Amino acid sequence: MADGRGRSRLRDAAGAFTSNALNPNLRRAQLSFLGAWTAEWAFTVALGIVAYRDGGAAAVGLVGLLRMVPSAICAPLLSPIADRGRRERVLVLVSTVRGIATAAAAVVAAIAGPAAIVYALAIVSTIAATLFRPAHSALLPSLCRTGYELASANMVRGLLDSAATLVGPLLAAILLQFTDVSVVFGVAAAASLWAAALLARVRYDAPPRPPAQRRDLLREAAEGVKAVARNRDLAIIIGLAGAQAFTRGALTVFSVVVAIELLGTGEPGAGALMTAVGVGAVIASLVASLLVGTKRLGAWFAVGVALWGLPLALVGVFPQQAAALVFLSFIGVGNALIDLAGFTLLGRLAPDEVLARVFGVLESFVAVFIGIGAVATSGLIAWIGLQPALIAVGLVCPVLAVVAWRRLHGLDRAVGALDADVGLLQRVPMLAPLPLPSIEQLARGLEPAEVPAGETVFSQGDVGDRYYVIESGEADVVGGGRVVATLGPGEGFGEIALLRRTPRTATVVATSRLELRMLRSDQFLPIVLGYTPSAREAELAVDAELERYSPDEASEDPSPPA
Repeated sequence: MADGRGRSRLRDAAGAFTSNALNPNLRRAQLSFLGAWTAEWAFTVALGIVAYRDGGAAAVGLVGLLRMVPSAICAPLLSPIADRGRRERVLVLVSTVRGIATAAAAVVAAIAGPAAIVYALAIVSTIAATLFRPAHSALLPSLCRTGYELASANMVRGLLDSAATLVGPLLAAILLQFTDVSVVFGVAAAASLWAAALLARVRYDAPPRPPAQRRDLLREAAEGVKAVARNRDLAIIIGLAGAQAFTRGALTVFSVVVAIELLGTGEPGAGALMTAVGVGAVIASLVASLLVGTKRLGAWFAVGVALWGLPLALVGVFPQQAAALVFLSFIGVGNALIDLAGFTLLGRLAPDEVLARVFGVLESFVAVFIGIGAVATSGLIAWIGLQPALIAVGLVCPVLAVVAWRRLHGLDRAVGALDADVGLLQRVPMLAPLPLPSIEQLARGLEPAEVPAGETVFSQGDVGDRYYVIESGEADVVGGGRVVATLGPGEGFGEIALLRRTPRTATVVATSRLELRMLRSDQFLPIVLGYTPSAREAELAVDAELERYSPDEASEDPSPPA
């Protein structure tokens, strides 16, 4: 039995990688993320060195705050742009801006220009980077068909994020050993521009979204905040992500100060410590592929959050270089779990029409708390010393993960129920082509109904205002005086009256106890007709149903179809 489960998980893991590799749009989107985040990590290491040379640990913390505050403000304000239209176009724009700003920083560093100009360019680059992840996170569900495929995409992205966490700092460490920060900035700029080129080639049918009624960015941004505030599960995930970001901000300070002052490994040692995080993240991301099919994403998210802090506390207790490298690799493990579980849960829980804005709220929290973490850590080091600061900061995430454990465990059950409803709807041919955000929107609108055997669901000539899918039981479709079809679990009916705006064209009678799931017409029609493949399938289904009636038999009935 255990061997069977193991083989099943290995098949799921292999399928996760295959689904991303064979989908050209997913492949390009994922590689663009690799380029963007390799640039981000290399840039962060180089910027930390510039700041430390300029003013020591305090300057590193202050630059971290100054870099993140504008991003925190702009992320929720700009993210509505990604909900208005083509999200890949937003990604092309922000990647290009990042590339240009980082290239300019390289020029300033090469000519030994003022550090203040580098800091200003870093702010511009970070604002663009902050918008990248919300738009990319909101794009992925539109490229997927199932929750499994979305979990696979987030797992693969997590692996690439981990690879970037490894490659970016490692590349920076090597370049700093032989060249200078200007070269690191230049390589980061090239990676950002490569990401833009990949995204420009993404082609897909966007899921239907309601037309924007206003163009007020502030009000549209507020809708993302309200979506989080109204959903306690979203709020908990984003709150824990804020705690993780606080620790990440602390890590940007600790990586430099610990390397130089505690371990005595010098400036390249800062890159080595961050490389250890990347090594752990890459290994953990490969292991996390075995969790793609798991129903316990909430629980694994809590574990990931705890692992972001606990290793820092252990470095404070055991301040040796080898131990520090091992401990920090477990931060990478936590990062891999958060990428798989956290982003998948947010993508499943938030409505598509505000999805980029919800991810914008997340990025705002992340940016704010990275800045707070950097400043608080530099102050804490000055107040209580380096090792006590490592222990104090390191305990924040584990404690909060324990507090939130029960709620996150309950969240897994809710997602499982949503998966069951999505699976039921995807058995209907006209609904199967819908992208995941659209079919999940339908699933959230499903209402249960029971019909005893022998009872009528609706009669020919009735006004049609519902679409039905059979969860269990069977029903006969009676039209033109005869049974024209017998329907069972996973089959739908009632679409003709909704799509053709006519009275019911047949009578549906339960031949056994029916358990139904219903959708109102105002939920069904905008999604099915708003997406070209599903609209085409719906039209074919209606034509096939109407062909079941012969003209002679239909003429005997006073209420002929259509």
